[in-house]
Amino acid sequence: MGKRFCILLIACSIPVLLLAGQNVAFDKYFVDKTMRVDYFHFGNAKDEAVTLDRVYEQGTWAGSKRNLIDPFNVGRYSYKVYDAASGTLVFSRGFDSYFAEYKTTGPALEGFKRTYHETALFPFPKVKVRFVVVLRDRQNALQPVFSAEIDPADIFINREPLAAGVKVFEVLKSGDPHVKVDVAFIAEGYTAAEEGKLRSDLERFRGVFFKLEPYKGRPDRFNFYGVFKPSQESGCDEPSHGVYKNTAVSATFDSLGSERYLLTEDNKSLRDIAAHVPYDALFIMVNHKRYGGGGIYNFYCTFTVDNQWYEYLFLHEFGHSFAGLGDEYYTSDVAYNEFYPKGLEPLEANITALLDPKKLKWKKLVSPGASVPTPWEKEEFDRMDNAYQKVRREINARIAAMKRSGAAAAEVAQVEEESERLSREQADKVDQFLMKSKFWGKVGAFEGAGYSAQGLYRPAVDCLMFTKGAKPFCRVCEAAVARMVEYYCR
Repeated sequence: MGKRFCILLIACSIPVLLLAGQNVAFDKYFVDKTMRVDYFHFGNAKDEAVTLDRVYEQGTWAGSKRNLIDPFNVGRYSYKVYDAASGTLVFSRGFDSYFAEYKTTGPALEGFKRTYHETALFPFPKVKVRFVVVLRDRQNALQPVFSAEIDPADIFINREPLAAGVKVFEVLKSGDPHVKVDVAFIAEGYTAAEEGKLRSDLERFRGVFFKLEPYKGRPDRFNFYGVFKPSQESGCDEPSHGVYKNTAVSATFDSLGSERYLLTEDNKSLRDIAAHVPYDALFIMVNHKRYGGGGIYNFYCTFTVDNQWYEYLFLHEFGHSFAGLGDEYYTSDVAYNEFYPKGLEPLEANITALLDPKKLKWKKLVSPGASVPTPWEKEEFDRMDNAYQKVRREINARIAAMKRSGAAAAEVAQVEEESERLSREQADKVDQFLMKSKFWGKVGAFEGAGYSAQGLYRPAVDCLMFTKGAKPFCRVCEAAVARMVEYYCR
């Protein structure tokens, strides 16, 4: 007979609860451990629901003991923890998820339901709490989808020791996890024989991270851990190439049907491995040379370590997962349909629908003399980049077909090198074009962002969140990341 939880499930019509201010007294409500709540999130574009999986008691709480209520208003979901007796809000966190992205895809819009595994982390409570998952509907109104009362004394809370066979490397240790940003780098597709490569890669990406502001000026704000469970095989799955590998967290290209989108649906394995360290943010570093990655806010991000754009991928995807920044590009193919509903202001700090130009969310950073919206050389850029995207799609389809049909490795390598060359040339061409803009280095509101050529605007002509390459965040994105760093360090 399986285990069960003595947890009371509450209907989604949740009564009005008292909201505490930002200054929740940690020691009044929590002990310095982590409660991990795993649950299943399922549905389609129209309907969704949450069911509980397991609750765990795990190691030291990684987050701040002072900042327990999320002030950022970012994420299509949030989870909230209330003191059950008083109804006081004692913890909250906004987030996005794999399911949130699936909801916008063609299959979900056609009614096909899927199930994803998700995790919420919060300090381990001293007494009973009410755990609530809340979503934003298509009008951004908050709607509860799940609630459960959890008793920390429940005998069915999992208190098992962590699984053996996982190694931890302290890549950077700056101090107490409660006042640092704790980042776990989860090794994916590294075999036991590749431990040396993993160590080298961890040091390489530590160096990359601190090249960029606002991280460069704040190295003492971070703790980095490498977490290594050896994979049976190197690399990861590539379904469109006919390649499948047995790896630690089952990362795969072609996620949501996008050939370069690299995610994992094995959230349980990921969290079991990550639990060996205190963490605020998760990197999944994939031992692969092909261009691919992904980043989901307060969930995780992925990147491949050996492609030519590894620095960009690493920093760009962390911008999504850590600070909730949106993609500013709009010419590349994505799996989403109307990811940002028309007539609503996006929640991300770096994208706006400009519904009221006088209330631009980053108006304090707008450069003197810049009009809002800001005219730029968009028509020429679109013509240039759309032509490249057509070629890129064709060559990627050719590579996939060659691999599935068993073409000679040398022939495939030749086409792959051609693809890489074209990517480099296009990136150089784009950089040269944008740097000639009269608005280069200025902040305004430039049309084209969030996968939409029209109706959405970004803060700068170029930014790490817009195009590939070794480049900085714009001032708006940098400020958003800096706010998040300071939030965790107080």
